[in-house]
Amino acid sequence: MNALRRTICTIGIAVRIAAQLRRARYTARLFVAALLLAAGTVSAAADFEHFVQSLWPQAHARRVSRATFDAAFRGVTPDPDVIARTKKQAEFVKPIGDYLATAVSAKRIETGRTKAREWKEILEKVDHIYGVDPYIVLGVWGLETNFGGYVGDKYVIRALATLAYARYRGDYFKKELLSALQILEAGHVHAKDMQGSWAGAMGQTQFMPSSFNHYAVDFDRDGHKDIWTNVPDALASTANYLKKHGWIAGETWGYEVMLPASLQASGGSSHYRSFAHWAAQGVSRADGEAMPRDGEAALLQPAGAEGPAFLVTRNFKVIKSYNNSTSYALGVSLLGDRIAGWPALKAGWPAASR
Repeated sequence: MNALRRTICTIGIAVRIAAQLRRARYTARLFVAALLLAAGTVSAAADFEHFVQSLWPQAHARRVSRATFDAAFRGVTPDPDVIARTKKQAEFVKPIGDYLATAVSAKRIETGRTKAREWKEILEKVDHIYGVDPYIVLGVWGLETNFGGYVGDKYVIRALATLAYARYRGDYFKKELLSALQILEAGHVHAKDMQGSWAGAMGQTQFMPSSFNHYAVDFDRDGHKDIWTNVPDALASTANYLKKHGWIAGETWGYEVMLPASLQASGGSSHYRSFAHWAAQGVSRADGEAMPRDGEAALLQPAGAEGPAFLVTRNFKVIKSYNNSTSYALGVSLLGDRIAGWPALKAGWPAASR
């Protein structure tokens, strides 16, 4: 009876908190789930188990066997840490200058060059097959997991089940959870080795399960698409992802440029124009090299007129398909350039962006 009273009291507190914060980004269910998990009640465990079993018809429809389903969820409970991580997502966003200082650090460049030498043959084969700049693939690998240095420590099934149970971001994480079960059913990885981030991104280059099912490849033909421990599979899968999202072979992501006074305060332009057009406007590459004769680019000034300016091609937009952030895409691009031996940016970031 006392346990029941505590459960009722906990739920009442959760509902009142949710009512007070209904304009916040989190749903009432998220607060209820968080408080029930913190309370460690029997009802929370039963409610979670009921949710898991409700997934079986959908998993079965995706040709997941009962044996795989039961094994995946054996001993799984909601992860309070995952719930806590969701509350930090309305976090302060780093100014782009600060972000890039970390993303393109001297240590990361050095590590990237070592990895480029170590995996030179594989990167050349990946480039030949997919036509994606290997230094961009290295940039993604470096930013996502520091070249495999940290791929995450969460059991992906547990993390996704927690998010789906809490109804965080609607049905998105439930669909990702079902996709993860399909990966286990296919035998690409053992459940105990399906490690990733709190949000379910997996492996050396952090694929969500649905992306894995669409784009992961068995590059070394060992019968498994292993993006966790098999570097060739991870690099080729990333190149395949970028190719399928429209990467134009043989074309750059872009260049840092110097602008004439007439364009310095423009704030950038989303319109693609030929490189010849930009050259005719007085735009020049910051490294002093000639503009390409072919191709188109748009003007990007991520920190405004006081910061660096770039001409970015449609390949830059493809990088953003991996993570829809200008800072991220610049991080990948500039890290790749530095690994390849290109110099650092000529222009500095304004104080507000550092």
